[in-house]
Amino acid sequence: LQEENAKAMQTKQPDINVVSLKLSPSLIQDRINLPASVMPWINLTVLTEVRGKVVTLKVKAGERVAKGAVIAHLDKRDYENNLRSTRASLAAAKANLKRITKLQRERLSTRSQLDDAVAQVESLQAAMDTAALNLERCAITAPMDGIINKRHIEKGQYLNVSDPVVEILQIDRVKIIVGIPESDVEAVRRLESFSVTIDALGGRSFTAKKHFLSRTADSQARVYPLELALENRKHEILPDMFARVEIVKKEVVDSLSVPLYAIISRNDQHLVYVVEYNLAQVREIDLGIQQGWRIQARAGLEAGDQVIVVGQRSVNDGTAVKVVRTISDIKELNQ
Repeated sequence: LQEENAKAMQTKQPDINVVSLKLSPSLIQDRINLPASVMPWINLTVLTEVRGKVVTLKVKAGERVAKGAVIAHLDKRDYENNLRSTRASLAAAKANLKRITKLQRERLSTRSQLDDAVAQVESLQAAMDTAALNLERCAITAPMDGIINKRHIEKGQYLNVSDPVVEILQIDRVKIIVGIPESDVEAVRRLESFSVTIDALGGRSFTAKKHFLSRTADSQARVYPLELALENRKHEILPDMFARVEIVKKEVVDSLSVPLYAIISRNDQHLVYVVEYNLAQVREIDLGIQQGWRIQARAGLEAGDQVIVVGQRSVNDGTAVKVVRTISDIKELNQ
C-alpha cells in the first residue's frame, strides 16, 4: 500500500500557477474614433457690385471687422454725376406731368399724353433709385462680423463688377466635418454631443454639438458628412486643423467584461476559465460590445467570479490550479 501511495504521489501533476481577475460591474462603451477637419462657421468672399478705382482701403489681413464697417471706397464721382443728372430729369418729368394733368382736366390733352408722362416719371424714379444705390455701393462694407483672412485688392486698383475684395471668416464658432460610415449612421442619428480632440492643441478635448448630418453620401469616400458645432470664443481652434471625433455608439453602465486574450474560441463557442475551489472550471459566455481590449460578457459570468487571465491556455476543465495573484483591474498586471 505504501508503495502504491508513493507511485501516486510521483505521478500527481503539480498545480498550475494562474493569475485571476475578480469581476465587478463597470461601464463599457462601443466607440469609434474618426478623423475630421476644422472649417470656419462662415467663409464669405466679398465681391464688388459696381466698377471703379479703389481710392481708400480701410482693412488689413488679420483684422477683425464688424458688420457694416467700411472695407474700401471706390471713386464715386461718375456715380454722383449720374445721380444729379437723373434727379434733374426726374424733376423735369414731374413738372411736365403736373402740366399735362392740368390740361387733361381742361380737356386740352389726350389720355395717351397723360399715360406717357406718368410712365416717364416712374421710369426716371427707378433710374434715380438705381443711381443712388450704385453711389452707395461705392462704399464696400462688411456683411457680417468676422476676421479678414485675405485681402485681394490694393489702393489704386481698378475693379470690375464681381471682382473679389476680401475673404471674411467667422470662427467664434467652427464646424467639425467628419465622415460617418454607412454602418454607423443609425447610431449617430441618436446622438447630440461628441468629443473632439485637436492634435495641434496638445491633444486637448472639446465637446461639440451635432449641427447637420447629410442625407446623401460623399460620391468618392462613400461616407455621410456630419457637421458638428464647436464654440471657439478664444479663436484657439483654426480652420484646416486636424481633429479626431470620438462617437459613443452604445454603452452599458453595469457590465461584466473580460480581456480579449482571456477568451478561448472552440467550434463557434467562446470560453473562459474561472477558479472554483482551486480548480479551473470552463464557462461559455455570450459576447457583447467591445471597448479596446475589453469585451462584454452578456451571459455566463457573474460579479465576483475569478476569471483566469494568465495561464488559461495551460488548463482544462477540472485542472487543479494555484492562484498566485488576484487582481481587480487588468492594468494591475503591468504594476
